[in-house]
Amino acid sequence: MKIITAIVVSVFSISTALAAANIPINWKLEWPRTDFSKHTIDLGEVFSGGPPKDGIPSIDSPKFTSLAESRGLSDSEPVVGLVINGDARAYPLRVLMWHEIVNDTVGGVPVTVTYCPLCNSSIVFERRLNGRTLDFGTTGKLRNSDLIMYDRQTESWWQQFLGEAIVGEMTGKNLVMIPSRLESLALFKQRAPTGKVLVPTNPSKRSYGTNPYAGYDSRTRPYGFFTGPFPEGIEAMVRVVAVGSEAWSLPLLRDKGSIRAGDLEIRWQAGQNSALDASTIAKGRDVGNVVVMRNGKDVVHDVTFAFVFHAFHPNGVLHTE
Repeated sequence: MKIITAIVVSVFSISTALAAANIPINWKLEWPRTDFSKHTIDLGEVFSGGPPKDGIPSIDSPKFTSLAESRGLSDSEPVVGLVINGDARAYPLRVLMWHEIVNDTVGGVPVTVTYCPLCNSSIVFERRLNGRTLDFGTTGKLRNSDLIMYDRQTESWWQQFLGEAIVGEMTGKNLVMIPSRLESLALFKQRAPTGKVLVPTNPSKRSYGTNPYAGYDSRTRPYGFFTGPFPEGIEAMVRVVAVGSEAWSLPLLRDKGSIRAGDLEIRWQAGQNSALDASTIAKGRDVGNVVVMRNGKDVVHDVTFAFVFHAFHPNGVLHTE
């Protein structure tokens, strides 16, 4: 009887401590290795996106084909184009839509290629940090509608939009972002004719080429996972080109064709389908291609939604005119 009483008291004490720290007890059950005592955010800002841990499976052993042998991918479909040390690879959003994370090694550099559909945020990170190579998966959690990743080595949680560890042992650490382009397959072919294209490991397992978020980028506001304030002077779902804490609206860039800001050059060119418009990605409306360069070299940037930029950079500068 004393043992049972002690167990009940212990469970009650743990539950009370978790509740006081705003940590749902099911988190601790699902994430026993995550140190929830370390975090840089209000844990109340974290929402469940629906799927459990790894419910959206990362690709950890990616398969590629040559551009010449690629099938079923239209020239106007969006890909994350990455070139490192002469190694050129295209990661189609038709695949990333269903996996969100690809752990890969490109040009000898361990990288993780990420895409968050709810933010239209495509960012590439180096996986090496402090002499350690990390592997990433999906938590099934969201903050500001943005994907929260985790590393399998410490099970710390990472904010995809920032590349920052926000919960766990690695809290406060930042991954290095690597320049990439969200571009049409046609433009990737032009700049990397000998490049490779990611293909599904199991083509029949997902509806590759379809968009489960049909009509999402035509909404006036994001889904209910986002509860924060919206930016002023621009609609929430307008695409913006974010470079650090500064951003330019896509309509502004499209109207001008190119924008110079100091030594930064931002260019727009037609010919890329939206991945978040029609139910079939290849039929999505043309949102164009963006290139951001400084002194002739690609610069880390993200083509995301205005509400996302404002959520993570509330004091940032957003140019609309």
